[in-house]
Amino acid sequence: MYPPEPAVRRSPALPPVVKAVLLLNGLVYLAQQVIGDPLAMHFALWPLGVPQEIAPGFQIWQLLTYSVLHGNLLHLFTNMFAMWMFGMQIEYLWGSRLFAVYYLICVLGAGLVQLVVATLAAEGGDIYPTIGASGGVFGVLLAFGMMFPNQRIVLLFPPIPMKAKWFVILYGAFELYAGITGTLSGVAHFAHLGGMLFGLVLILYWRRQVPRLR
Repeated sequence: MYPPEPAVRRSPALPPVVKAVLLLNGLVYLAQQVIGDPLAMHFALWPLGVPQEIAPGFQIWQLLTYSVLHGNLLHLFTNMFAMWMFGMQIEYLWGSRLFAVYYLICVLGAGLVQLVVATLAAEGGDIYPTIGASGGVFGVLLAFGMMFPNQRIVLLFPPIPMKAKWFVILYGAFELYAGITGTLSGVAHFAHLGGMLFGLVLILYWRRQVPRLR
């Protein structure tokens, strides 16, 4: 017999970690508009072994800093909207400290997976940086689907109501398909999958350690 699913909390107040992520990403985007390319050159996630005449190359801090850079306003809005929509509920449920650790691990895991993929692509001559909070956001989406599996959400395009667990499964399957087939080129599908994978492993581990995650 399983415990009842936790209730979704309705509150106008932003919890501290979600608020910090929204503010940080917004401020960095404004800085990108002022400073321009130098931010991406040094803080985007570059593949290993990039020639210095092309880009500064990989640095260890890029495994986190890539997540606060965005390509355009739509890129920023979609990531932050999902962070607000799903991250608030997870932070309320888990608490700010646990949620902050989870989000950072998902960002780091997504970065590691994408680093491998981008490095393999660079060996074939396709050199590109990775930016965006999507890897961490996909980890948060996975957490929402696991914590609130039967909560109904409505897609934006198309506006179809769906249980969270099916939404997460279908979205993950699409990301895998798109990553393997190269659909929607320019999107870091494997970073999204990496965020979900590291999030899944962390939740399964924590469920043995933290009572409120069981």
